Amino acid sequence: MSDTVEIELQDDGQIAILYLNNPDTKNSMTLEMGLSFHRELHRLAGRNPAPRALIVTGKNGLFSSGGDLGLLRSFMEKSQKDNQEFMESFYRLFLEVRYMPFPVLAAVNGHAIGASLALALACDLRYFVPDGKYAFNFVRIGIHPGMGSSFLARSVAGLHQAQELLFTGRQISGTEALQRGLCHGLADKGQILNHVMDVAREIAEAAPQAVRALKQGLYANRNLEDTLRYEAESQAENYLSQDFREAMEAIQQKRKPAYQDK
Repeated sequence: MSDTVEIELQDDGQIAILYLNNPDTKNSMTLEMGLSFHRELHRLAGRNPAPRALIVTGKNGLFSSGGDLGLLRSFMEKSQKDNQEFMESFYRLFLEVRYMPFPVLAAVNGHAIGASLALALACDLRYFVPDGKYAFNFVRIGIHPGMGSSFLARSVAGLHQAQELLFTGRQISGTEALQRGLCHGLADKGQILNHVMDVAREIAEAAPQAVRALKQGLYANRNLEDTLRYEAESQAENYLSQDFREAMEAIQQKRKPAYQDK
């Protein structure tokens, strides 16, 4: 495993923490990091049992400065076709968080600029620090927004927020990001990982099969009728699981259920 990404397991493997770790460049997002990030996501997904939640955060007291400057400079020497193919495959390495079978939470423990802010928005839940600096700065460095940010900003915070933040490249604080709907909450830098761990533990207490189906359905582009059909199919499967039986017994016995993902 590359040093640019580190994995830590907590709570008997029910919660995993993935650390961005590229201290020489403020955790910038290099190809090496992307390949390691993608590989470790799939290793976690392939575990038996898989984690019930994953937290993405940064080492070295910061989250990520976004696109790597050396990588950006290299594009001036390549063809348009090569750059297009590279960028699409590069972004997919990080955006794989959207397709993991477990919820992914971003503990954004510092500044997140450009691609790293888009990575945070691609996670299922995200928490910022009040005085952090957050920006989709792409147009300010002469390029169209990337890492899916023109989709993610719109889907997370709405078109009117996406328009202002993307067209201006404006830098905002974590406090303003919360007001604009970009994150779910705030925590001080020294406490944010603990805060997000508490949220992850709430998720880990839920029935894993139901959570997996929810994540798969939540981002599907369905109308109401298709959504009702998907919900009915998922619930029909859940009703036959041991975990649902456990839930009913726990209610009757007035205790917390202990789900086994069966």
